[in-house]
Amino acid sequence: MRFFIADDDRAIRSILRQIIEDEDLGEVVGEAEDGSQIEGHYLHFKQVDILLIDLLMPGRDGIETIRHLQNSYTGKTVMISQVEAKEMVGEAYSLGIEYFIHKPINKIEIITVLRKVKDLIELETSIGDIQNSLRRLVQRNEPQQSRLSEAHEKSVKETGKFLLSELGIVGESGAHDLMAVLHFLFEDEQAQKSVPSLKRVFTNVALRKLGPAASEADVSRETKASEQRIRRAIIHSLNHFASLGTTDFSNPKFEYYASKFFDFPAVSKRMKEMQAKETIPLSPVKVNMKKFIHVFFLEAKDLREGSKFVSGGSR
Repeated sequence: MRFFIADDDRAIRSILRQIIEDEDLGEVVGEAEDGSQIEGHYLHFKQVDILLIDLLMPGRDGIETIRHLQNSYTGKTVMISQVEAKEMVGEAYSLGIEYFIHKPINKIEIITVLRKVKDLIELETSIGDIQNSLRRLVQRNEPQQSRLSEAHEKSVKETGKFLLSELGIVGESGAHDLMAVLHFLFEDEQAQKSVPSLKRVFTNVALRKLGPAASEADVSRETKASEQRIRRAIIHSLNHFASLGTTDFSNPKFEYYASKFFDFPAVSKRMKEMQAKETIPLSPVKVNMKKFIHVFFLEAKDLREGSKFVSGGSR
């Protein structure tokens, strides 16, 4: 993974470079002390995957720079700043940044965030490779029918990938299970008018993964394991939105997704725990898995049908 760091504080640039290199996160291929020194064609030439950029810089600040790069830089952006103004943080998210990290820098937070962004890039690359392979297979075998199947597959993957990213769980192990559930629900909808039970969904997903020769015991084990992975991913998403709401209650992603995917009392309780000054572990939380999966499917349907415009998390 290739990084570019833009910050007017040389010490911050040095710390970030050291963290990236010490943790084997990738390679820092360039630095700048001001946004005016960054151009899209240069980032493209350097094959930059992740841009780390400070919000406040003397010449062209981080937000102005992101606007400047919108049509020329296709990588991911993480903003780092000591600014806590909700309006500025919200504007940064609306322009498409992946994460906003507050200074002073916390090494663990930096490592966690950069690994999540790396996972997102790797997932997108993997999906792209699969799509290209399917496209070549389609062209060789069943042109007409396969083209339709590929278009369906592509739209499901793209909408699912987008939602996983919006929900903050694209790097979680349960993300793959949720994608498998989404594929099943789209295909099952064509044959069934009623919404299937979670048991039927998980059983069918397990059978698809293990194959028709799998024993009943193996299917049962995989079903339970898949449920647990998805449950952990949902809890992670809940924590993600609680953290986002604690930082900026008016953040468009928080406003749109938090109450739609979760029972808001659970979100509110988690936010209060995060705001508590005492360093105490978060309490166990119950999540409504059926609601989450149902909303996940409905959101994916709306996105595929083009009934909602999506840009930087605002709809």
